[in-house]
Amino acid sequence: MIIAVDFDGTVVEHRYPEIGEERLFAIDTLKAFMREGHQLVLWSVREGKLLDDAVEWCRQRGVEFYAVNKDFPEEDTGKNEHYARKLRVDLFIDDRNVGGLPDWGTIYRMVNERVTWKDVINEKIREAQEIPDKPQAAKRKWWQWF
Repeated sequence: MIIAVDFDGTVVEHRYPEIGEERLFAIDTLKAFMREGHQLVLWSVREGKLLDDAVEWCRQRGVEFYAVNKDFPEEDTGKNEHYARKLRVDLFIDDRNVGGLPDWGTIYRMVNERVTWKDVINEKIREAQEIPDKPQAAKRKWWQWF
């Protein structure tokens, strides 16, 4: 599977133009995807040195991207590197998803088990409905107070 991954707010906390702290389990999950044969594409608003810094930050932690802001490494974007287009990928992981960014454990499960966001939400609703209310302390009868 080809997976496009945003950087700021997804792999790291938002601190643009600086690089924020890693989001919990983001790098571990991306490395697991790589081991399992998925191709990762970094799809970021960053450009120039800021983009190079983000790629290097990931590389130092063991994450190598198949392509960066392109569909494939050899793609020639021509003279206009800022044109807007859709990537040809199977999945986008981005903090701007409808419903926000799930935790990286849920993202891993969604990719490997082909679980949809709707399935995850429905599971959480079912789990919440199955949690029994706190048992109420037995009320004492009026004569038990004496």
